[in-house]
Amino acid sequence: MVRTVLAFGSFDVLHPGHLLYLKRAKARGDLLIVVIARDSTISMIKGRGPVFNEKERLGMVEALKMVDKAVLGGRVKDPGGMYNILKKYKPDTVVLGYDQNAAGLKEWIEGNKLNIKVVRLRKGFRTGRFKSSKVKEVLERGL
Repeated sequence: MVRTVLAFGSFDVLHPGHLLYLKRAKARGDLLIVVIARDSTISMIKGRGPVFNEKERLGMVEALKMVDKAVLGGRVKDPGGMYNILKKYKPDTVVLGYDQNAAGLKEWIEGNKLNIKVVRLRKGFRTGRFKSSKVKEVLERGL
């Protein structure tokens, strides 16, 4: 039986923290599906648009060796939003990064009678350098 793992993220300005997150997610199953946040979702959550658009970010993530499939997430105005992707792919496990907000995720899974385990990973680096916001700060200041 193939164990499917699903990971969510923006993956704007791909960095070593993202790679560790995806590597650790892949270790939890056989097939890793990565859901890339839509541009509109990033704008809503972060109050600004991404550096790279959703198709560019999708292309970067699907090129990674540990990723078996990369897909775009639901649109902000879609009923069910990002959670509909869980019905479509029926993963065994959803892996969240240490800093991801997933308010209501477990309740939605239970309410839809899905058998999906939710795992939150601990921070993988001791340094705060490996966050997209920190990388952007360095780039804005200039190397």
